[in-house]
Amino acid sequence: MTTLMMILGIVVFAFGLLISIAWHELGHLSTAKLFGIRVPQYMVGFGPTIWSRKKGETEYGIKAVPFGGYIRMIGMFPPGDDGKITARSTSPWRGMIEDARSAAFEELRPGDETRLFYTRAPWKRVIVMFAGPFMNLILAVALFLTVLMGFGISQQTTTVSSVSQCVIAQSENRDTCKKGDPASPAAAAGLKPGDKIVSFDGVRTDDWNKLSDLIRSDPGKPVAIVVDRKGKEVTLHATIATNQVAKKDSSGQIVQGKYVSAGFLGFSAATGIVKQDFGQSLTWMGDRVGDAVDSIAALPGKIPGLWDAAFDGGKRAPDSPMGVVGAARVGGEIFTLDVPATQQLAMFVMLVAGFNLSLFLFNMLPLLPLDGGHIAGALWESLRRNLARLLKRPDPGPFDVAKLMPVAYVVAGIFVCFTLLVLVADVVNPVKIT
Repeated sequence: MTTLMMILGIVVFAFGLLISIAWHELGHLSTAKLFGIRVPQYMVGFGPTIWSRKKGETEYGIKAVPFGGYIRMIGMFPPGDDGKITARSTSPWRGMIEDARSAAFEELRPGDETRLFYTRAPWKRVIVMFAGPFMNLILAVALFLTVLMGFGISQQTTTVSSVSQCVIAQSENRDTCKKGDPASPAAAAGLKPGDKIVSFDGVRTDDWNKLSDLIRSDPGKPVAIVVDRKGKEVTLHATIATNQVAKKDSSGQIVQGKYVSAGFLGFSAATGIVKQDFGQSLTWMGDRVGDAVDSIAALPGKIPGLWDAAFDGGKRAPDSPMGVVGAARVGGEIFTLDVPATQQLAMFVMLVAGFNLSLFLFNMLPLLPLDGGHIAGALWESLRRNLARLLKRPDPGPFDVAKLMPVAYVVAGIFVCFTLLVLVADVVNPVKIT
């Protein structure tokens, strides 16, 4: 049964991946057609075509390898300086440029002269290229909001899980009391597991981060604590101790290995599934975007760890980069977890949402052949044309993005090598959520 659920999770993730890719390419397709650019092909996947159908002037299809997709637009690059697109060269770098230019015009038909991508105003080209990643962002936000506001997420609550009997500095990494350790304020006040703190020093709250901040802010202060104990409100009294506790960052997350002197009550908070309101959801998503940006920036530094995990038997870090295979495996594991089906669904939707957020951020990198590289080229063209107009100089014409194709091939080569490294690590030493 576990194996069957694992396979089901992988299959469902693959379907979610295809939907995400198709949704991305739909953004490019719809805006290209809006601006009158001819689009001969809309394809989900790479490799051999397993199904296609032509509607109007566009062929829609699915290919065998579901690791990406594309739309083919006529005239992605302008003709060369000599106005030709078929010239050949013995230089390999020049050959790359000319091959890319030729491919952009290979399906040119009479009447297409006014329907070429490069002839559109830079702001229109920016919209066409941005629309794909933006569709992934829209999907990510919609899925995140569905989980955060509809299902809720696991987080600490104001319910007491356990009570410390004494004051122990968290930097000591021990949970047993020694002779001479002072009694914890929580134990002295009579706080019990299962109590739900509803008010602290006159401030009513059901948010753990807010309660934690209130406790930390007033060491040495006597306070009244109102708890819900089996349906009845009970008032307890405690004097907050001073202790070395884990440092929190601006978003309320614990900073590992860092400690500060602050107020200490002496209990562990229980975790539970808590629905978020719209404002909390926006804050949570903002934090995740920041985390994702930091993760992308840290990718080069994680290559040695990936290599060790893939080829030297090293331990795979929990925050190690994952590819499509690794994410599919995690999707399968989610379906095998011993948690309610609603939480399995919520975790799975979160996985797909995170994948779409990554697609958005990754594609916005200003590097060819990514969408962000074409956006950067269009913005540069707009800048230099406006400067020429301002300085009353001749129009420099469209920026020839094709001249950057050698750089694009180098970037693509790096991406392919990194993808293969992640693939090997995902197969031989995968990240596991269990």
